[in-house]
Amino acid sequence: MIPFLDLKKVNAAYNTAFQEKLKSVLESGWYVLGNEVLEFEKQFALFCQSEHCIGVGNGLDALVLIFKGYIQLGKLQIGDEVIVPANTYIASIMAIIEAGLVPVLVEPKQDTYNLDPQLIESNISLKTKAILVVHLYGQLAEMDKICSIAAANDLLLIEDSAQAHGAIFESEYPNSNRGNAQAYSFYPAKNLGALGDGGAVVTNDDDLAKVVFALRNYGSETKYQNEFLGVNSRLDELQAAFLSLKLPHLNTDNEKRRTIARRYLAEIKNDKILLPAWDLSNNHVFHLFVIRTKNREDLQEYLLQNGIQTVIHYPIPPHKQKALKSLNHLSFPITEQIHDTVLSLPISPILTNEEVHFIIKVINQY
Repeated sequence: MIPFLDLKKVNAAYNTAFQEKLKSVLESGWYVLGNEVLEFEKQFALFCQSEHCIGVGNGLDALVLIFKGYIQLGKLQIGDEVIVPANTYIASIMAIIEAGLVPVLVEPKQDTYNLDPQLIESNISLKTKAILVVHLYGQLAEMDKICSIAAANDLLLIEDSAQAHGAIFESEYPNSNRGNAQAYSFYPAKNLGALGDGGAVVTNDDDLAKVVFALRNYGSETKYQNEFLGVNSRLDELQAAFLSLKLPHLNTDNEKRRTIARRYLAEIKNDKILLPAWDLSNNHVFHLFVIRTKNREDLQEYLLQNGIQTVIHYPIPPHKQKALKSLNHLSFPITEQIHDTVLSLPISPILTNEEVHFIIKVINQY
């Protein structure tokens, strides 16, 4: 069986280093907001070519704290509208609601699955104050166009980069330099994954960084002095230490993913399957390789019977989830079609050439 993702194998190369770091953290006696977090924040900010990185509990918290930070700064107010892709994981929309803001869902482009810039302006109202762009599956959205729209309409531009660690815009600017702030997740399955939950806010906005630093720690910048009504959402020392060990290998791992993606795109030849669109640039880190087919359940079962595990990301669109009952009446035909037909193939740095060849062969025989 070729698993969809073998995290044990992904992390095996770091076992010795992890054990040494575990011993070091244990012996330090400092387990929350210590030197390991400070070092990772420094290194990830450098990686993203940004001024600030604030480690938090998870990717959802990272988004929520960005919105709450801008509310504290007076750049957003409770009830403001935020444009967000209809085609996204539900966490993107949950973050908007959790912060007391109103999500305005907009259809994606059918070829990239990302927010369609042409549909943004028609959804801007007097209440619209921000755009939340999601770099879905690891591919950057059309940030040049979206940045122009945000600037022309005086809107904050927030990025959900939970699946896009290391994606590069125009081979020159990291994705973390495009909007006002970016939210990252270090969930174990991400391209840069911890051994537990973790997240980060990355930004060049000094004021936002200062507020988020406090908000993640009970709203306190100085111990026992609480300036804001904050939360407890802190990247822990051990996860930060593990992430610091893996970060230097991220670009190499991303290139391995792109190499597999190139093979899939060049060698999968089956008219029943729609392959993803990609311009072969570094704007995609292929957190997921997502194909589409009208016969998804049949194809998934066929692949499983042939020893290939796949996953559906995601079977139910956010506006049809019970948790978002107020949105259930909405209709987004493109989004719904995408969610009805997508299927994710195995793609990870530890996938062998032989396994890739076998996957391609089996798919072409379908």
